[in-house]
Amino acid sequence: MTSQYEQAGVNIHAGEEAVRDIKTIVSQTHDANVLGGLGGFGAEYELTSEVSQLKQPVLISGTDGVGTKLLLAIEANKHATIGIDLVAMCANDVLAQGAKPLFFLDYIGLGELEPDKVMTIVKGIAEGCQQAGLSLIGGEMAEMPGIYRSADYDLSGFAVGIADKTRLLGSMNVQEGDLLIGLDSSGVHSNGYSLVRKIIQDADLNLNQVYSGLKHSLIDELLTPTKLYYKQVYPLIQAGSLHAMAHITGGGLADNLGRMIPATLTALIDPNSWQVPAIFNVLQTAGEVTTAEMRQVFNMGIGMVLVVSPAKVDEVTVVLDNQKTAYQKIGKVVKRREQPVQYQE
Repeated sequence: MTSQYEQAGVNIHAGEEAVRDIKTIVSQTHDANVLGGLGGFGAEYELTSEVSQLKQPVLISGTDGVGTKLLLAIEANKHATIGIDLVAMCANDVLAQGAKPLFFLDYIGLGELEPDKVMTIVKGIAEGCQQAGLSLIGGEMAEMPGIYRSADYDLSGFAVGIADKTRLLGSMNVQEGDLLIGLDSSGVHSNGYSLVRKIIQDADLNLNQVYSGLKHSLIDELLTPTKLYYKQVYPLIQAGSLHAMAHITGGGLADNLGRMIPATLTALIDPNSWQVPAIFNVLQTAGEVTTAEMRQVFNMGIGMVLVVSPAKVDEVTVVLDNQKTAYQKIGKVVKRREQPVQYQE
């Protein structure tokens, strides 16, 4: 017999099934500091071993979502990688301040809780956590008919890392003459999708078409997950090779790199130093978007920027070359001009 709660649109049994199914996936992300498993009222993570290695331990946290990229995933019914985007948007921010990632929590709000769909989403979150060096220690699923339509859902994530206060990355370390090393993005990542969707609608683009310059269909290009930079960058943080980092999200290079530039200096970027990926050219042409606006909204092919002293550049590039990490030297830090970040046209 169907309960009144189910008639109202909430299926408790489906929620229990989903939790049961994801326990094994979640446990595969755990390190030795995770105490217990899913099912408690709060997640427990022991810090004894982490704190003992640091002189002045500082916890660094970040929270974010995926934004309207979710609408494309829902429309295409492709949910396998959207969880990677969720983790990346939080983990890359925490990493950019010099933190060792510790643990992650997620929140999933749905119009209708389908265990198979939830399993697919959580597998992506777990995959992102493994790429980011994070333990997925807890989360929340909420079935909310009336807030969300049946197929709709939303994601939020919360990442926590740890660093030594004396070795934090940031603008306080940046000096005139420092060089900017841009690490390639995997595509659009998870920013600017309101403009992406407007371009698709206004230009009547076919999501299943492979447009000129692209290797895959438009929808597959747009759902390519955000790159996680932990494995490439954390060895450089441990070695003390970096002055600062900037995760390039909404606002593009100028806004995000500007957070890392002191008031007396300017980051001078050479836009000809890297090849802009084809997906941005397709969007710019179809939407008749100016280059200035493209740069303001999108990463344009650079997902993370390392700020490095000239004395450390060779050390950094050797590590990146050995990893086969794609990068470009995209500019330098100079005495302050009109803006904290400028393009060298």
